[in-house]
Amino acid sequence: MPLIIAGERSGVGKTTVTLTLLSSLCRRGFKVQSFKVGPDYIDPMFHQYVTGLPCRNLDAVLTSESYIQKCFEIHSQECEYALVEGVMGLFDGVGNSSNLEPIDQMDFASTAHVARLLNIPVVLVIDCSRLSGSVAAIAHGYCSLDDRIKIAGLVLNRVGSDRHLSLLKKSLRKLQLPVLGVLRREDNISIPDRHLGLIPTGELPELDNIINRLADLGDSCFDWEKLLPLLQVSECLSEEINNFQINEPQRRRERREIQDIKSKVRIAVARDKAFNFYYQDNLDLLEELGAELVFWSPLNDSQLPSNIQGMYFGGGFPEVFAQQLSANNNLIKEVRKAILSGIPTIAECGGLMYLCENIIDFENQAWSMVGILPTDAQMDKRLTLGYRRAVVLENSFLLNSGTNIYGHEFHRSHVITHPQQPLFDTYRYDCEENTGLEGWNLPHVHASYVHQHWGESVEIPEMFLQKCQSFKSTENKTAF
Repeated sequence: MPLIIAGERSGVGKTTVTLTLLSSLCRRGFKVQSFKVGPDYIDPMFHQYVTGLPCRNLDAVLTSESYIQKCFEIHSQECEYALVEGVMGLFDGVGNSSNLEPIDQMDFASTAHVARLLNIPVVLVIDCSRLSGSVAAIAHGYCSLDDRIKIAGLVLNRVGSDRHLSLLKKSLRKLQLPVLGVLRREDNISIPDRHLGLIPTGELPELDNIINRLADLGDSCFDWEKLLPLLQVSECLSEEINNFQINEPQRRRERREIQDIKSKVRIAVARDKAFNFYYQDNLDLLEELGAELVFWSPLNDSQLPSNIQGMYFGGGFPEVFAQQLSANNNLIKEVRKAILSGIPTIAECGGLMYLCENIIDFENQAWSMVGILPTDAQMDKRLTLGYRRAVVLENSFLLNSGTNIYGHEFHRSHVITHPQQPLFDTYRYDCEENTGLEGWNLPHVHASYVHQHWGESVEIPEMFLQKCQSFKSTENKTAF
């Protein structure tokens, strides 16, 4: 049965522990599928770098409880071992006003929530740098709060010395809770970060060395005799999941086979160091619905891919590469020309910034961009973070007026001028607190700071591809 790596709070070393486990397992030649609780983009990049397989996000707000179960079962069954990295502290959720038990309301979308949905045990990571005997009280509290959560054992992180470890183990003895790993303070291998978290994998030339050091650490710091059986994927599938696994791809194949092969549309997906925030499930959905994805780089390519009928700009760090993006002037002109010709375009967060007239960086330097949106995107110190319920204000080429969609915001920029007719009116997910008007709704452009996962909203990529198909049928089809 797979494991979920949880923390007693944020910052205790969940990602380090997870990458250490993944690195050691993969160096031993095992095929490992990883998952990440929550709307994270960057941690999954590191997972995929280590395992060679796309990491899958498990998020009850952006998708649903049933989607989490299906996603986990389908992808974990393809590997020998599976591992889930949690989010924040074990019971830290977003709150939910539905008819749930009080504890379930508080920890909705938390690591504990996902552990209950998947019925898998938890390994609790504790930062011991300022603890000795009190570690037992912390562990006992986490074990006893919700008897539906099975704590399989502990990983003691940032242990200072043999004496320190002896005190920790002596305190824990009465709980009879296995210590599955011990990481020393001097073992703490840091990955550089900046204003939105860890620096993505594509910007770290020394990453191979870090991963090798983590694998070395993993070989020595974990109790593999106890861990390996816990990580192993069961060969049993529930009847419901088995039917989904067999029938859902078949239904999608049947839907594609109805289409003439000439109807397949080519979607240009911006992917490089500046644009790399994509949910793998979204990309998979586009392909399953009949799209051909063509990856390209707004940083380095001199022209758009040929014969495309749609464009998809994900989030990322365009502000870090604003000068280089701006210098690629011929490409910017080509992107602008394509959008003005009517090519359907989705731009999320960093993609929205790229379509603005300028990006104003942290040093207040303005860098010219595509200029489709008549505003500038300015960086600032304030972090906008959280789940959103977004109400569509007017019909767009993707969504009908009055539709509620659920997404996530995570950015340190804002647009200086808002459109007269915004795309969304947004609210916090867990209450009716209004978070403002947001997004640009142009005839063939959907541009928003709200990141979406389409796992339970397949009508959105379906509509996108329908519009791309219509664009392909126009006289503009040979322009790009």
